[in-house]
Amino acid sequence: MLALGASACTRTQTETDMEQTEWDKVFPQSDRVNHRKVTFTNRYGITLAADLYVPKEASGKLPAIAVSGPFGAVKEQSSGLYAQTLAERGFLTLAFDPSYTGESGGEPRYVASPDINTEDFSAAVDYLSTRDDVDAERIGILGICGWGGIAIQAAINDPRIRATVASTMYDMTRVSANGYFDAENSAEQRNAKRAAMAAQRTEDYRNGSYKLGGGVVDPLPADAPQFVKDYHAYYKTPRGYHKRSLNSNGGWNVTSTLPFLNFRFFEYADELESAVLIVHGEKAHSRYFGEDTFKKLKGDNKELLIIPGANHTDLYDRTEIIPFDKLESFFKDNLK
Repeated sequence: MLALGASACTRTQTETDMEQTEWDKVFPQSDRVNHRKVTFTNRYGITLAADLYVPKEASGKLPAIAVSGPFGAVKEQSSGLYAQTLAERGFLTLAFDPSYTGESGGEPRYVASPDINTEDFSAAVDYLSTRDDVDAERIGILGICGWGGIAIQAAINDPRIRATVASTMYDMTRVSANGYFDAENSAEQRNAKRAAMAAQRTEDYRNGSYKLGGGVVDPLPADAPQFVKDYHAYYKTPRGYHKRSLNSNGGWNVTSTLPFLNFRFFEYADELESAVLIVHGEKAHSRYFGEDTFKKLKGDNKELLIIPGANHTDLYDRTEIIPFDKLESFFKDNLK
């Protein structure tokens, strides 16, 4: 396993194989894809751990897709499933753990950052662009849940990203600042959040450790909203539980919310020229994030796809519901 500390690697290092003795994912291994663990380094010097999936008997330079999410998950969960399935369909894919989480480096642990996490996607593009078996002109990204919004933000920043899919996306800046369904959208409530997190910073410094916010609530209270029950059914059961997943266990550092509270994604969304596909379930509590973000995008290469009857977590791992045929055609059409 990768050491948890910050990387001593230089930016010239592009790949390190990681020892793996057993399949450690929550989904079955495909016999149509070659898999191995690799690492690469981001602009902040943090070593990111990833699973590389390559179609068997592939030759030449392939189109490539970097995948991450959901927010608080690890590459052995939903992102790995997406990556492996798209590799079965002819793409070289890379599912990575974000900085400070999973097998990736960075201290302290369990920190989220709108800047560094956006950088993580571009670092994945750095890595893919320098591989001999990747066509650097045909690289896309795919983000799930909170990483869907981060993926779109990364595409705004990085024109090397030719196509972006945001699946069952959250805008983490909006939900942090405004609460769910914008129910906490007032200066008074934001200032109360800032005060609480500022006080927590003092306590963390005094204690020499960071308080965790807790993962998905367990056991479920009787009055839990349906979307919380849906999260529990994925993260807290054999369906999706993983020992390194923040959502399956202790969650993020409480103070991780602070930069998202004071940050805005998509300010320049109307300047994004590359292709975007936003996918949401019809019954997803998060659907408004995708629909409102879609309205900010310009151009005839932007699409919004609503999956009838699907909820938010159905698009984590329900392979009969996730529109892989559409994902395949979208990436093939836009990674030419």
